[in-house]
Amino acid sequence: MPDSRIANTQRTTSASSAIVSVKPVVLSAPGRGEDLQVRVSAPATGDDLPVVVFSHGFGWSMNGYAPLADFWAAHGFVVLQPTHLDSRTLGLPAEDPRTPGIWRLRIEDLKRVLDGLEVLEASVPGLSGRLDPSRVAVAGHSWGAQTASTLLGARILDSDGVPGEDMSDPRVTVGVLLALTGLGDDLTPFAAQNFPFMKPSFDTMTTPALIVAGDRDQSPLSTRGPDWFTDPYTYSPGSKSLLTLFGAEHSLGGIAGYEVAETTDESPARVALIQQLTTAFLRSALHPEDTGWQAAATALEEHPDPLGKLKTK
Repeated sequence: MPDSRIANTQRTTSASSAIVSVKPVVLSAPGRGEDLQVRVSAPATGDDLPVVVFSHGFGWSMNGYAPLADFWAAHGFVVLQPTHLDSRTLGLPAEDPRTPGIWRLRIEDLKRVLDGLEVLEASVPGLSGRLDPSRVAVAGHSWGAQTASTLLGARILDSDGVPGEDMSDPRVTVGVLLALTGLGDDLTPFAAQNFPFMKPSFDTMTTPALIVAGDRDQSPLSTRGPDWFTDPYTYSPGSKSLLTLFGAEHSLGGIAGYEVAETTDESPARVALIQQLTTAFLRSALHPEDTGWQAAATALEEHPDPLGKLKTK
């Protein structure tokens, strides 16, 4: 039985369906040093399917985040999960000359996935002709959220505080950013020295997005508390929603997978809420006639014992 605190939200999404998943689908990536491996997950039936490109957190791969990827696929999305070069499955040594630029290569990975939609679609038996390439979202967790945010318009500041190049992508119309780190002014000395790319500007992140933060997510990279993870909502313009989860740490209850070292706050109920709310948000954003997001937001607001709170601007 579902947790009573998410039952109302569950009613706002359609019933799940069987999914098919194929991995690895390999996209040629000249100059990257490794071809790009992608996992493709899709509902077994249905047409005009929207696309979610998901960027994993540090060290993970296309094999992670099943609680999200499988759920989204079962509810009508084609989910594309590239394996970035920082993945533990690739074992790239720290001294590899590509290491300082992995943050940029991650962004290129997501764009390469978008460029390769036809190849990825053809890789799954029976999927050809069922995608809707006009309905594309990006999502990510932690470092993956930062990677995804650049396609939504966020930029990286240089050492003088000048915004870098615009790496946004007009093919992407919405985003879901999970545990996205905040402003670079609040980095610890270690983080400032070793992760110079963690200096985002959200001033131009205009694409609509749902930002998810945990109110107990205390990052060792920041001198601030969990409110650091709300910066992307606070400092970005345009249509944004912020879901703050009560009691959640960086894994937000276990979105990368249960019983893994990174899941310090395992909570199936919390993960279920994220599944339901992100699905409702994506569906309503990509299909404006869908009212599921508003219904889900109202259900959360009116619940007597909610797992989190929503803000919208």
